[in-house]
Amino acid sequence: MAEQYHTRSDLPDVLSVFPLAGALLFPRWSLPLNIFEPRYLNMIDDAMAGNRLIGMVQAVGGNRALPDLARVGCVGRVTSYSETDDGRYLISLTGICRFTILSENEIATPYRQVTVSWSEFISDLVPAPESDLPSREALTEALSRYSKKNNMEVDWEAAENAPIETLINALSAGCPFGVMEKQALMEAPSVAERAETLIMLLDMDLPGEDKSTLQ
Repeated sequence: MAEQYHTRSDLPDVLSVFPLAGALLFPRWSLPLNIFEPRYLNMIDDAMAGNRLIGMVQAVGGNRALPDLARVGCVGRVTSYSETDDGRYLISLTGICRFTILSENEIATPYRQVTVSWSEFISDLVPAPESDLPSREALTEALSRYSKKNNMEVDWEAAENAPIETLINALSAGCPFGVMEKQALMEAPSVAERAETLIMLLDMDLPGEDKSTLQ
């Protein structure tokens, strides 16, 4: 369980990383993934045989085989796992803590590994009090403006009833912002500052890739 990670000593210094543009993982947030490339199938096999930890980080340029890595990502633990008949893995990662990449390691595995620092984001291990977070009204009003401008469908029942941190993470991960805008959300120092950045981005009405449905 992700709840077993309480202090810096519970976290490793080296992580296997999965670079994927547009995919954000946050602490206490789950990210479903469809794994099919051989190198990442290998990564999941090794993770399942070990500590089940994977670092999610955005690819921010370079080529597809060896993309440039964003400075900050989030480690998650594999909390759901199944294998399809055609050899794919369907997994879910539950976010634990964000990290800063210090260096990329020279290793023999087909997937990439990095040495990380946790110091900048170690407070991720403790949920922020709701009193420190922005009002739900500020978020839903910004979302309403954004959805009307972009002709998006919104699950308003979920928006009104989800825990506030869950709502912030769902909108940060699910809204069709660009890679750099999503990275700004990833690097916001706190959940409250992530929400402030999110509201700013919603009001900027940035163009996205897929504006059909937000749930």
